Amino acid sequence: MDPRLEEFARTFGSACAARGIELIYGGGGIGLMGTVAEAALEAGGRVVGIIPRSLLESEPPFSNVTELVVVDSMHERKQEMFDRADGFVVLPGGLGTLDETIEIITWRQLGFHDKPIVLANVRGYWNPLLTLFDHIVATGFAQPDSHDLYTVADSLDGIFERLTTGAAPRIRATA
Repeated sequence: MDPRLEEFARTFGSACAARGIELIYGGGGIGLMGTVAEAALEAGGRVVGIIPRSLLESEPPFSNVTELVVVDSMHERKQEMFDRADGFVVLPGGLGTLDETIEIITWRQLGFHDKPIVLANVRGYWNPLLTLFDHIVATGFAQPDSHDLYTVADSLDGIFERLTTGAAPRIRATA
């Protein structure tokens, strides 16, 4: 893992705590999510980890969280995280992060929420995904205003700015 991404995650976690933002995350102690949680806690922040029971052995939870919620499934984990969150910041991550990102963007497209979604494009990490989104629009599988469902920031200040002043909510009704 790029140590600069890890340092950004640490800075982000500390900044959340300094701003009084409660961190809701997947509950693990590994990867960038573990780094963010640890930094937020070290800075005096409140951290809620939500983890499926089936992952307790393969992905040990970060045991020092303020609150650890153990749920029965990944679906329940996602729903619990969604219900507790006021907005979403997507740091660089793996397939699980990508899965959660696409789902939360889709939920916004379908009108299930109007919470801000910020892709933290640290060191251009999400550029290939943004190119894919452009391709999906260019080939007619999504409308150009689909880009309004999320915002992109490449700095810490940009992330927090977009969380509070993000694009106007885009709610779509489906028939």
